[in-house]
Amino acid sequence: MPGIIRKAKIEDLERVQQFLRRANLGTEGLTAETIASFFIKENDNEEISGTLGIEVIQGIGLLRSLVVSPGHVEEEIIDLLDKMVQLAIEKGIDRIFLATNKAATVAFFELLGFKRVEREELPQEFDHSEHIRHVLNVDNSLFLKLSL
Repeated sequence: MPGIIRKAKIEDLERVQQFLRRANLGTEGLTAETIASFFIKENDNEEISGTLGIEVIQGIGLLRSLVVSPGHVEEEIIDLLDKMVQLAIEKGIDRIFLATNKAATVAFFELLGFKRVEREELPQEFDHSEHIRHVLNVDNSLFLKLSL
Protein backbone atom coordinates (compact mmCIF):
# COMPACT_ATOMS: atom_id res chain seq x y z
CA MET A 1 0.00 0.00 0.00
CA PRO A 2 1.40 3.41 -0.89
CA GLY A 3 2.14 5.99 1.73
CA ILE A 4 5.00 7.02 3.94
CA ILE A 5 6.44 6.19 7.35
CA ARG A 6 7.66 9.18 9.31
CA LYS A 7 8.42 10.27 12.84
CA ALA A 8 5.38 11.68 14.57
CA LYS A 9 5.28 15.37 15.47
CA ILE A 10 3.49 17.14 18.27
CA GLU A 11 0.78 18.12 15.77
CA ASP A 12 0.06 14.39 15.31
CA LEU A 13 -0.62 13.70 19.00
CA GLU A 14 -4.41 13.87 18.92
CA ARG A 15 -4.65 11.91 15.67
CA VAL A 16 -2.40 9.16 17.03
CA GLN A 17 -4.38 9.00 20.28
CA GLN A 18 -7.63 8.67 18.31
CA PHE A 19 -6.13 5.97 16.07
CA LEU A 20 -5.00 3.98 19.12
CA ARG A 21 -8.36 4.36 20.86
CA ARG A 22 -10.13 3.02 17.76
CA ALA A 23 -7.85 -0.03 18.07
CA ASN A 24 -8.88 -0.36 21.74
CA LEU A 25 -5.38 0.46 23.00
CA GLY A 26 -4.60 2.71 25.91
CA THR A 27 -2.89 6.03 25.38
CA GLU A 28 -1.40 6.46 28.84
CA GLY A 29 2.07 7.85 28.61
CA LEU A 30 1.50 9.21 25.10
CA THR A 31 2.08 12.92 25.55
CA ALA A 32 3.52 15.93 23.79
CA GLU A 33 6.90 14.88 25.23
CA THR A 34 6.73 11.26 24.08
CA ILE A 35 5.10 11.61 20.65
CA ALA A 36 8.53 12.15 19.04
CA SER A 37 9.33 8.51 19.89
CA PHE A 38 6.54 7.31 17.60
CA PHE A 39 6.47 6.49 13.93
CA ILE A 40 3.30 6.76 11.93
CA LYS A 41 2.43 5.31 8.57
CA GLU A 42 0.18 7.50 6.51
CA ASN A 43 -1.64 6.57 3.33
CA ASP A 44 -1.76 8.84 0.30
CA ASN A 45 -4.67 10.75 1.89
CA GLU A 46 -2.50 11.50 4.96
CA GLU A 47 -4.67 9.24 7.12
CA ILE A 48 -2.84 7.25 9.77
CA SER A 49 -2.78 3.56 8.87
CA GLY A 50 -0.10 2.38 11.29
CA THR A 51 1.79 3.34 14.43
CA LEU A 52 4.72 2.13 16.49
CA GLY A 53 6.23 3.81 19.50
CA ILE A 54 9.09 3.21 21.87
CA GLU A 55 9.19 4.12 25.52
CA VAL A 56 12.74 4.55 26.75
CA ILE A 57 13.16 3.55 30.37
CA GLN A 58 16.65 4.12 31.74
CA GLY A 59 18.28 3.21 28.43
CA ILE A 60 16.04 0.21 27.68
CA GLY A 61 13.41 0.31 24.93
CA LEU A 62 9.85 -0.86 25.28
CA LEU A 63 7.88 -1.07 22.05
CA ARG A 64 4.31 0.03 22.27
CA SER A 65 1.28 0.72 20.17
CA LEU A 66 2.12 -1.39 17.13
CA VAL A 67 -1.14 -1.00 15.26
CA VAL A 68 -1.84 -1.30 11.57
CA SER A 69 -5.12 -0.88 9.75
CA PRO A 70 -6.69 -3.95 8.17
CA GLY A 71 -5.16 -4.83 4.84
CA HIS A 72 -1.57 -4.07 5.79
CA VAL A 73 0.91 -6.75 4.94
CA GLU A 74 3.80 -8.06 6.99
CA GLU A 75 6.30 -6.02 4.98
CA GLU A 76 4.71 -2.79 6.23
CA ILE A 77 4.95 -3.98 9.83
CA ILE A 78 8.58 -4.89 9.22
CA ASP A 79 9.19 -1.41 7.76
CA LEU A 80 7.81 0.18 10.95
CA LEU A 81 9.97 -2.11 13.10
CA ASP A 82 13.09 -1.38 11.00
CA LYS A 83 12.59 2.38 11.46
CA MET A 84 12.16 1.87 15.20
CA VAL A 85 15.29 -0.26 15.50
CA GLN A 86 17.26 2.46 13.69
CA LEU A 87 15.89 5.05 16.13
CA ALA A 88 16.75 2.84 19.10
CA ILE A 89 20.32 2.41 17.91
CA GLU A 90 20.61 6.19 17.45
CA LYS A 91 19.42 6.63 21.05
CA GLY A 92 22.04 4.16 22.31
CA ILE A 93 19.50 1.50 23.26
CA ASP A 94 20.88 -2.04 23.23
CA ARG A 95 17.72 -3.97 24.20
CA ILE A 96 14.13 -3.63 23.05
CA PHE A 97 11.24 -5.41 24.73
CA LEU A 98 7.68 -5.83 23.59
CA ALA A 99 4.53 -7.14 25.22
CA THR A 100 1.65 -8.81 23.46
CA ASN A 101 -1.49 -10.63 24.47
CA LYS A 102 -1.76 -12.27 21.05
CA ALA A 103 0.11 -15.57 21.15
CA ALA A 104 -0.27 -15.88 17.38
CA THR A 105 2.12 -12.94 16.87
CA VAL A 106 4.99 -14.50 18.83
CA ALA A 107 6.24 -16.63 15.93
CA PHE A 108 6.26 -13.58 13.65
CA PHE A 109 8.38 -11.57 16.10
CA GLU A 110 10.69 -14.54 16.67
CA LEU A 111 11.36 -14.61 12.92
CA LEU A 112 12.50 -10.99 13.29
CA GLY A 113 15.00 -11.93 16.01
CA PHE A 114 12.96 -11.41 19.18
CA LYS A 115 13.31 -14.02 21.94
CA ARG A 116 10.59 -14.90 24.43
CA VAL A 117 11.28 -13.88 28.04
CA GLU A 118 9.37 -14.57 31.24
CA ARG A 119 7.92 -11.80 33.40
CA GLU A 120 10.63 -12.41 35.99
CA GLU A 121 13.27 -11.62 33.35
CA LEU A 122 11.95 -8.13 32.64
CA PRO A 123 14.36 -5.38 33.70
CA GLN A 124 13.72 -3.89 37.14
CA GLU A 125 13.78 -0.49 35.43
CA PHE A 126 10.35 -1.33 34.03
CA ASP A 127 8.82 -1.37 37.53
CA HIS A 128 8.25 2.39 37.20
CA SER A 129 6.53 2.24 33.81
CA GLU A 130 2.81 2.93 33.92
CA HIS A 131 2.44 1.07 30.63
CA ILE A 132 4.22 -2.06 31.93
CA ARG A 133 2.16 -2.04 35.14
CA HIS A 134 -0.96 -2.01 32.97
CA VAL A 135 0.36 -4.83 30.76
CA LEU A 136 1.29 -6.95 33.77
CA ASN A 137 -2.35 -6.87 34.85
CA VAL A 138 -3.36 -8.61 31.64
CA ASP A 139 -3.18 -12.33 32.44
CA ASN A 140 -2.20 -13.57 29.00
CA SER A 141 0.59 -11.05 28.32
CA LEU A 142 3.70 -12.45 26.67
CA PHE A 143 7.07 -10.66 26.56
CA LEU A 144 9.80 -10.70 23.96
CA LYS A 145 13.27 -9.15 23.78
CA LEU A 146 15.49 -8.07 20.90
CA SER A 147 19.18 -7.46 21.58
CA LEU A 148 20.68 -4.82 19.30
